[in-house]
Amino acid sequence: MKVNPFKIVGWVGLAIAIVGAFTEIPYAGLLLVLLGLAGGYAIAAEDHVRVLVSALVLTSLSGVLMNIPEAGQYLTSIFSALGTFAAGAALMIISRNIWKRYKP
Repeated sequence: MKVNPFKIVGWVGLAIAIVGAFTEIPYAGLLLVLLGLAGGYAIAAEDHVRVLVSALVLTSLSGVLMNIPEAGQYLTSIFSALGTFAAGAALMIISRNIWKRYKP
């Protein structure tokens, strides 16, 4: 079985998002962005649009979950953190596309 380091990055990001909903993780936002940037480097071109849309939807709509009694606060925190992770990946995708277009 071959281990994919970028899949591990995704699992670590998911773990930070879930654990961070229930406890304070120092620099969790920074860690999620950095992990997203690293993970975004390996995303295949055919998945770029999916990642960009996911980042936009997660960051803009995660607050809707706050309306769920008892669990809403935790779900909002998890999906908001996943939005931060996806935003890091989206920024890497955009940066790579700009570099490919304008590189010398």
